[in-house]
Amino acid sequence: MAAFSLGFFSLLLLLLPLSLLAFLAFIVRPRPVKVPIKNRHVFITGGSSGIGLALAQQAASEGSRVSILARNTSKLEEARDAIRLSTGRDVAIFSADVRNYEAVKKAIEDAGPIDVLVCNQGVFVPQELETQDIEEIKFMIDVNLTGTFHLIKAALPGMKNRSGRGPGSIAIMSSQAGQVGIYGYTAYSASKFGLKGLAEALQQEVIGENIHVSLIFPPDTETPGFAEENKRRPRVTSIIAASSGAMKADEVAKIALNGIKSGNFTVPCNFEGFLLSIATAGLSPQRSFLMAFVEVIAAGVLRVTGLCFQWNWYGSIEKCLEKGNSE
Repeated sequence: MAAFSLGFFSLLLLLLPLSLLAFLAFIVRPRPVKVPIKNRHVFITGGSSGIGLALAQQAASEGSRVSILARNTSKLEEARDAIRLSTGRDVAIFSADVRNYEAVKKAIEDAGPIDVLVCNQGVFVPQELETQDIEEIKFMIDVNLTGTFHLIKAALPGMKNRSGRGPGSIAIMSSQAGQVGIYGYTAYSASKFGLKGLAEALQQEVIGENIHVSLIFPPDTETPGFAEENKRRPRVTSIIAASSGAMKADEVAKIALNGIKSGNFTVPCNFEGFLLSIATAGLSPQRSFLMAFVEVIAAGVLRVTGLCFQWNWYGSIEKCLEKGNSE
């Protein structure tokens, strides 16, 4: 009898996860998809340096027709020359400020219908809200969030009418600070958290057009602006952000492009980002039933882990405050 009970219990332990996997395979939406980029038009903003330039180089090397947009014309020309030298392919360049909808619309119309739109532009000025200038706050929100609305709204008509009607993609560059709020990132995190709501709602609106949204969450990345950003970081911010480490732009670009081609809605770039993506999955779409299984199983454990991180972060804040008050 004991042997029968043990066998039944073992069978139950096996059937429960298999049943959950079968259920998740049935319900996950949207369905898996592959987004080809060879011989297709990839339009990348913030493409004159950093992650955007690395993305443009990799897309061009894989046979894409690449267009890049940024504000500085001379940097765009330098980027075009660098891409041509490294890949042997030419790219189209467009100078526009993403805060200006009419300028963005004209650039996208001149570029022609887009298959893959990568909204990569972004600015980051870390500082506590109380002491940060209101114009800096508006600048981050205008570039990071409103600028993304401008790009997508301008590109959608052409993307819906693109020839061939193969799978298209709208990729949005968020940040790990768009997954969890960090001391000194009040304005930046607000602008990046907003992108998640935009992406989730947008995916529902464009799925019928065979357009697939990817939301990319890089950690600190070694870009030209990174050193300048670090100079202004509050001490507490540096302590907390150091736990994730920094990545090279080429590494982030490779992971991001693979995520776009796989049609993944959430694209983390390192192990910490992977854990954050599971912990913050919420009601985000999930194409992979295997990842959905991991999210369901790991949710409780990662909530405990998240609380441990918060305990550590608040401890760091308290120590810095105590040190500041004693000086």
